[in-house]
Amino acid sequence: MTMIKVENLTFSYPSSFDNIFENVSFQIDTNWKLGFVGRNGRGKTTFFNLLLGKYEYEGKIQAGIDFDYFPYFVSDKRRLTEEVLYEVCPLGEEWEFMRELSYLEVDAEVLWRPFETLSNGEQTKVLLAGLFLNDTHFLLIDEPTNHLDMRAREIVSAYLKKKKGFILVSHDRSFLDGCVDHILSINRADIQVQSGNFSSWYMNFKRQQQFETEKNARLKKEIHTLENSARRTAEWSNRIEASKYGNGSVDRGFIGHKSAKMMKRTKAAELRKQRALEEKSSLLKNLETAQDLKLFPLSYHKETLCSVSEAVPIYHGTQVCNPISFTISRGERIALDGKNGCGKSSLLKMLTGVPIEHKGAVTLGSGLTISYVPQDTSGLEGRLSEFAKSNHLEESLFKAILRQMDFERVQFDKDIREFSAGQKKKVLLAKSLCEQAHLYIWDEPLNYIDIYTRMQIENLIHEFSPAMIFVEHDRAFRENIATRTISIENE
Repeated sequence: MTMIKVENLTFSYPSSFDNIFENVSFQIDTNWKLGFVGRNGRGKTTFFNLLLGKYEYEGKIQAGIDFDYFPYFVSDKRRLTEEVLYEVCPLGEEWEFMRELSYLEVDAEVLWRPFETLSNGEQTKVLLAGLFLNDTHFLLIDEPTNHLDMRAREIVSAYLKKKKGFILVSHDRSFLDGCVDHILSINRADIQVQSGNFSSWYMNFKRQQQFETEKNARLKKEIHTLENSARRTAEWSNRIEASKYGNGSVDRGFIGHKSAKMMKRTKAAELRKQRALEEKSSLLKNLETAQDLKLFPLSYHKETLCSVSEAVPIYHGTQVCNPISFTISRGERIALDGKNGCGKSSLLKMLTGVPIEHKGAVTLGSGLTISYVPQDTSGLEGRLSEFAKSNHLEESLFKAILRQMDFERVQFDKDIREFSAGQKKKVLLAKSLCEQAHLYIWDEPLNYIDIYTRMQIENLIHEFSPAMIFVEHDRAFRENIATRTISIENE
């Protein structure tokens, strides 16, 4: 059994004044299957880079084991997949590659195809297979689900369940529940390790927060009572003390004793208050707040917003799926389902008016206003104020929504290119939430988005019931949100 020990870890980027980690200590067993969770920008990928020795830090990280990282960088994707696998795992053998690929339901013939011809999902599976064959290494897996459809996520989750010795960053609740036995959580004030899957961890986390919230309220009330009691007792003591020097004959010894007794009670109450304040200060350091978001959907004057009739996207002269027909009505939330590459994103783009070669018809209602969240965030740059201005957004509202999504104010002065992948996606989501629209078209909106924000968005959609059509492979989100699912079959 090998342990990875982290002691008093402190780290900040040279260009930043705020610490990502500060005096963090914990340890994990290299046989565990760890799910790594935390809000966007908390430092999950940064921690992986520290384990890989990419940055200098204060404190200690002790690990008598080598680390591998996914996603693995393939320098030349024109090579055969088998050659790429031998680079990933030099000691692997062909029969081992074929065995691992069979577990992942990938046909062995991909070994003799150029790696670049594989779909993103197939590339993910191939690289995971090769990395796990380095059985003396500990694998750091960073968001593997972003190129996996729902069925592929189930397959990879089942594959990971058979393995051991990894840390997995994922925000897909169902995916985590299917394959991990411990949770490593980056909280506001610390990093904690707990046995169990995501659901059991989250239940315990909510219970702890509820307990601390209730205890905080009790202590706040107790402190208020003690302050009032101490003030009244001090006033009584002062009045009694003053009566020693009044007119007439008085027992000054008795009055002095009584005054001293009252002062003693005042000091005791003050001590109790101080202890309550200290106890209160130790609470709620990891409290995660998820404020209610707002949406501004417009009411359309007709029941049907748009219709799709026998539509088929065409790539390089080839139909990518069977013809599909449907309509979108007011209040409907339609999930498009299908394997990667079947044309889901193309259909969404066709609805937004992007000129894509296709057969069939896409008809939008007159005067229909659409808000669109694309998959790709690579073109985002500049400061948030510039982004808001160029997209005709009310800057104060736009930034307020980002704050509600756990953006720190320090981010507002940074270039968007410096943001984490999840923070970039939140920028696109916040833009959409600012826009008044009849129809919201979201293409994999939850890629890289933390679990708390996913739940915020679920609550938002339930409250405002906008008309939507979306692609999303997070099973829990789809089951909670979609009023109808439309399946797209490959040609």
